Amino acid sequence: MPKLLLPLLAIVLFLGSCGISKGLKDRPDVSKYNTTLPERTKISDSTFTIGDNFLTKNKLGLWEMYVKGNPMQLGLNQGALSQELFNRQEAIFLKKIDELVPSKGYQNILRKFLAWFNRKVYLHIDEQYKTEIYGISEYASPDYDYIAEEYPRVLYFHGAHDIGHALQDLALVGCSSFASWGENTKDGKLLIGRNFDFYAGDEFAKNKIIAFIEPEDGFNFMSVTWGGMIGVVSGMNDQGLTVTINAGKSQFPLIAKTPVSLVTREILQYASTIEEAISIAKKREVFVSESIFVGSAKDKKAAVIEVAPQNFGVFEVPNSSNQLICSNHFQSVAYRDDKKNQRHILESHSQYRYERMEELLQETEKVTPEKVVAILRDREGLDEKEIGFGNEKALNQMLAHHGIVFQPENLLVWVSSGPYQMGEFVAYDLKEIFTKGNKTYASVAKAELNIPKDPFLQTEAYKNYERYRSLRNEIETAISEEKHLEQLVLKEFISLNPEYWEAHYLVGKYNLIKGYDQVALHAFHTAETKEITTLPDRKRVEKLIRKLSRRLN
Repeated sequence: MPKLLLPLLAIVLFLGSCGISKGLKDRPDVSKYNTTLPERTKISDSTFTIGDNFLTKNKLGLWEMYVKGNPMQLGLNQGALSQELFNRQEAIFLKKIDELVPSKGYQNILRKFLAWFNRKVYLHIDEQYKTEIYGISEYASPDYDYIAEEYPRVLYFHGAHDIGHALQDLALVGCSSFASWGENTKDGKLLIGRNFDFYAGDEFAKNKIIAFIEPEDGFNFMSVTWGGMIGVVSGMNDQGLTVTINAGKSQFPLIAKTPVSLVTREILQYASTIEEAISIAKKREVFVSESIFVGSAKDKKAAVIEVAPQNFGVFEVPNSSNQLICSNHFQSVAYRDDKKNQRHILESHSQYRYERMEELLQETEKVTPEKVVAILRDREGLDEKEIGFGNEKALNQMLAHHGIVFQPENLLVWVSSGPYQMGEFVAYDLKEIFTKGNKTYASVAKAELNIPKDPFLQTEAYKNYERYRSLRNEIETAISEEKHLEQLVLKEFISLNPEYWEAHYLVGKYNLIKGYDQVALHAFHTAETKEITTLPDRKRVEKLIRKLSRRLN
């Protein structure tokens, strides 16, 4: 169980249900809407329609959904079209929670904690988004009512990204974003690339939905999402404004406010310039620290809006720089003296990835969408150092939910198909999609502009990495449950990913609990020579080396 969760759950036992009931009972006023559940037509196992609204799966495994209407219609149509995907995502996510918190007793406390933590979230979410979520919740599974009823439960899930990065032990997020424009791109137009490294398991990332939303009020937009999610983590509207989010360093909050994905949803729906995006972000109270990376066709540049519960800043570069980079630390003047941010830069892998993006952009002449994708897929460290596959210091950490490329001035976007950001990047033309519509319910992708899959997927090294991940689970289980493993298995494990410090560290941990101190010490010494992900990880390895050295001497 994540150690940060324990004291907070203990607090809940003392606070009981104080102030919770209003949040659990709150419902949006839907009296002015038609709440009749829509009739879905099944064209095939992978294509469903409701009038002009549709959901279809393309040849590369991405689901494409188009919905329009008022907030209630948007919610009901999304829920009806994607009900199976929605229910599957909820099951996968809750299974992940069960793995992290296997105790039924702790799960009961966690349920109480969620209700307590989210007790006032309803006061910070716009009524139209509560209505849309209410519509979707009509299709939520009743199997999980023990956590909360359908509507508040779906509302809670919209803060999963926020809670995931506040609970650092979950290691759910670590994203990288960059933009180039002017003389740095081949045609002078703005290009943006980002990896969304929200990891809730491989299964969670399988059923990505590319949603095209035509709201009754505001701008049309696209978003990369999953079943049941109306917030935006990566998206672009028909004005050529883009938003992506990168987690910053937060201390754990004691109450939920506006989930950041709903702040970015509002920006995408109502802003057409960076200034308008800033204005929207300023009026919303968030409960974790986040960088909102905004690109604008009208401004022909990008900026970073840095939000936190007690602070707000905007980071821009002179247009002469023609380049903006963002990882997981803040850069604006407002955070210059922020001690949490300074410590995060020192201890985490954020600065390292930032410098790697700088390095790759300096090496890249005249950026194109294809070159953006190549940077997002980069697996090496600074100076092309081999740092092991899966290292969080790499831009391609081999766990991304998706990679995405925007060309705002042309209203073009490319979204990765699996695995990670290494499958084919599928192209979409927003101008075409929102003006021509789609009466055939076929894929709306612009396949001739697709960017090919990474050749690395055909290599022995990739196969070895997938085998490494499988063995890692086996070894971590053996460590936690003190099971026996043959040394040949451990030797194979290291051979599959020899440059990754984690491989040697886990072998060291296994041998340590088995009492093979000399073998463990050798493994930790080897781990120490590799590119260790964070400063706390390095200190942990060094502490184990000192402990074993004293014991053996």
